[in-house]
Parts: sequence; C-alpha cells; structure tokens
Amino acid sequence: MKEIVRIMPCLDMQNGRVVKGVHFVNIRDAGDPVECAIAYCKEGADEIALLDITATIEGRPTLIEVVRKVAAVVTVPFTVGGGISNIKSAEAVIEAGADKISVSSAGFRNPSLIKELVKEFGSEKITVAIDVDHNPKMPSGYEVYIDGGRTPTGKDAVEWAKEVDGYGVSVILPTSKLGDGSQLGYDLPIIRAIKKVVSAEVVASGGAGNLEDFYDAVKAGATILLAASVFHFGIISISALKNYLKSKGVPIIEKREKNESDGD
Repeated sequence: MKEIVRIMPCLDMQNGRVVKGVHFVNIRDAGDPVECAIAYCKEGADEIALLDITATIEGRPTLIEVVRKVAAVVTVPFTVGGGISNIKSAEAVIEAGADKISVSSAGFRNPSLIKELVKEFGSEKITVAIDVDHNPKMPSGYEVYIDGGRTPTGKDAVEWAKEVDGYGVSVILPTSKLGDGSQLGYDLPIIRAIKKVVSAEVVASGGAGNLEDFYDAVKAGATILLAASVFHFGIISISALKNYLKSKGVPIIEKREKNESDGD
C-alpha cells in the first residue's frame, strides 16, 4: 500500500512576519503568520511548518509569542523550527502549542541533542532539517549547510541523513539551497538518495513551481510535500494540488484535523 502524502505549507518567519526568499536570500514579505495559518487550514493543508529563519543566526530562541498565537488558530499538526538548541527551548515551543519540533544547525553541531530530544519527547515529535547544496567533492554530490544555509560543513548530506535516521527521528527534511524559492522544481536526486538510506519519512522542500513538481517529488520518495512561494503568492492552491495528486493516484488526506496528528 502506498503511503499517504501530506501537503505542508511552510511559514518562514523573520521579525514576526512570514517571508520568502530565493536560494535563502532576497527575502520579501509574505504576510502575517496567524492570518497565513488560518488561511492554509481553511484551504486544506495537512500540516503547517513555522520556521524562525534568523533565530540561529541571531543567537536567540524561537519567538514563542508568535508560536503561541499560531498554535491557537491552527487545526492541523504544527511543526516549529529555528532557535531550538536544547531541551529547555524545545519544551518552551511545545508548551506554546507546537505538535512537533524541527532542529537543524544545533543538531548538527551537537548530535547528542537529537538523541536527547527523541528520548524526551518521542520520535514522532522530532524532525531534523538538513540544508544542502551541490558539491561534487562529496560522495553523494551534496554537502550539509548550517546557519540558515550560510555555513558549509564539509559533511556529506546523505551520510548525515543516515546518521540522523539512526537516532530514531520520524521525519527528515532536506532543503536544497539551489532549489529554494526558485520554482524550478524540487532537487529530486537528494530526495531519492536520502530515501534510499533512511526509514524516516522524507520531506520534499525547496523549488516547487507547478503541479508536476509535486508529483515528481512523490515519485522520488517524498511523503510530505512542503512549499512556500507557490502557496503564499497564489500560484497554486492546496485544493488544486490535492485534486491533481488524486487524479494521479496519489493517496492523500481529504481533510485532516489537529487531533489526528502522529502520536497525538
């Protein structure tokens, strides 16, 4: 049986506003996070992600008040990332209403944090995000980047994903720096390569521009389809995307409520 595919709009947040860039730069405003969350829930989103994209760079925790406001209005599972660097900051985000948390840079710098988070909160609540860029010197051709895609690590992205999977996380979220905001299609080779070596679900992130891009990501092995620009700026509606995927025989959720989230 095919795995059910979920649609996840992503709210990249900076200074309390939803923003979207291209290749992690050229940021522009995309609205209020609470208003965006309400709209996406009404449109049929299966999950919503809120990523505080400058928290790590600015050396601060996630903006908890924004998390609390969004959590109060969402009707689907809600993942929060950015600035989560220890158990205390993770607890604060979950207490503010997040169903799941996502870690990236802090987890790379301190892999034991990932293990601690899984032990403390359960694997179903932990996502590890991996920003990647092409590097032919890496065995897989992809290198891990941290600090919001600013800092190369010298670590092979697929090898890191395999390590992360061994810690028991439920979701791995690779975002291609090349694809991010480009609307030229997901970076399918990295999705395929990671899917081959992990048991966790793999998220397609970075580059969706048309309906076919989402279907290509499903064929590559992604079961969670994350996008921002095409949803924020009205290029593709969630209902149109679901109808398209359904026509292709992809199993989707017709309507999902928050209390149906994994592990809740």
